[in-house]
Amino acid sequence: MKHDYKHMYDLCKSHMHSYVLIETVDGNSVDGIITGLDDENVYMAVPLEPHEQQMAPAVGFAGRQFYGYPGYGGYPGYPGFGGYPGYGGPRRRFRRLILPLTALAALTALPWY
Repeated sequence: MKHDYKHMYDLCKSHMHSYVLIETVDGNSVDGIITGLDDENVYMAVPLEPHEQQMAPAVGFAGRQFYGYPGYGGYPGYPGFGGYPGYGGPRRRFRRLILPLTALAALTALPWY
């Protein structure tokens, strides 16, 4: 069992910041970018489906958040201008996923296109 753990650790380390497909021991598969690795877990950025994407808040004065168009609004106590899709910060395209190394069964590098 230690050999499998060490092998998966080395595979993840060699594919750091790569787009990969990971298969788990329970049969699930996840595609994403390996962003980090420690002795117990692999950290991934997993793409969101279009319906899951959210508007990222922009930050106004005094660190307050608003969802308006950059440059308009954001004063303390006031929301930004708009709040509609197309205004504010960029949409979130990834979520963070943490998988234990012991749950990994296979890792395959995927092309970016």
